[in-house]
Amino acid sequence: MSIWTAVFFVVGVAALVLGAEALVRGSARLAARTGLTPVVIGLTVVAFGTSAPELAVSVGASWRGETDLAVGNVVGSNIANVLLVLGIAAVVGGGLVVAQRIVRIDVPIMLALSVLVFVLGLDNRLGRWEGLLFVALLIAYISWTVVSSRRSTADVVATEYDEALSAERLRESTALADIGFVLLGLVLLVVGSQALVEAATDLARALDVSELVIGLTVVAIGTSLPEVATSVLAAARGQRDLAVGNAIGSNLFNILAVLGLTAAVSPEALSVPDGALTLDIPVMIAVAIACLPMFANGYALLRWEGAMFLAFYAAYLAWLVIDAADHPFKNEYAIAIVGFVLPLSVVTLVVIAVRGRRKPVSLAS
Repeated sequence: MSIWTAVFFVVGVAALVLGAEALVRGSARLAARTGLTPVVIGLTVVAFGTSAPELAVSVGASWRGETDLAVGNVVGSNIANVLLVLGIAAVVGGGLVVAQRIVRIDVPIMLALSVLVFVLGLDNRLGRWEGLLFVALLIAYISWTVVSSRRSTADVVATEYDEALSAERLRESTALADIGFVLLGLVLLVVGSQALVEAATDLARALDVSELVIGLTVVAIGTSLPEVATSVLAAARGQRDLAVGNAIGSNLFNILAVLGLTAAVSPEALSVPDGALTLDIPVMIAVAIACLPMFANGYALLRWEGAMFLAFYAAYLAWLVIDAADHPFKNEYAIAIVGFVLPLSVVTLVVIAVRGRRKPVSLAS
């Protein structure tokens, strides 16, 4: 391990922190200026920007002929965005506010798109026409989201950011400066995530960790670091709906933009391995289903529910490592997950869904 590993790590952390700060500040101010609600900004501008690493990795992999990596990157990132990103943000922020439109509209769309990826990938490939279909759906989704948001009152923005985004504060900067903050934040997030991935990969190799395990863990988590940084900072600053909108919006963009554009421009059809069809994509679908009762819990993701998401993600990563290493404990681990953890989780989600009929939860900022 060289000194450059430490340098990349420090640069990566600094870039992520500064980038998240700039992106959240610029996005929140743009929301106040344009009349778009913060959750819509999170679902569009912020989500697309924080999905840039996934887009870069997937397109690059497809042109190198590593088409299965392109699909695995999107699926792995979508799982991480819900379980890891929202889990950390909920724990750090003391819970997350979930906008009603996310529960009623965006999560069902995320679930439908996840199922669509599974159905279209049953022949073990995603071709150019499937990619163009996703791109068309992306254009329709963005257009509808912006138009529907403008029908709501601009007071929504003012009530959510009345202190941080008062008229006096908005006059201190210009719209061009706010756009500059957003662009600067996006650049720093991409640079920071790439630097941390390089540092983590060097460290893993120094510890003699296999290339497969590095790909299953470092790459998937590394490309989700912009979402982690942005959502955690937004939650810590009390802008909790922006945090949720960023994570859910990133999942939508990962499928529609990253997977769609990659399939559309790839020299060959993207490969959908059997392993992805039997494990990873079903897990992505299950995670989307789990969001419905969780988010309907008074329109909030509570801290203990965030901890539960993190536990699920840790169990998933553990299975990836055990399965990749073909560990003798693999069968016992699978029996424990299927026989105990999953039934307990189902019961918990049912209880949450029933209790979710109560009044929306109010989280203190």
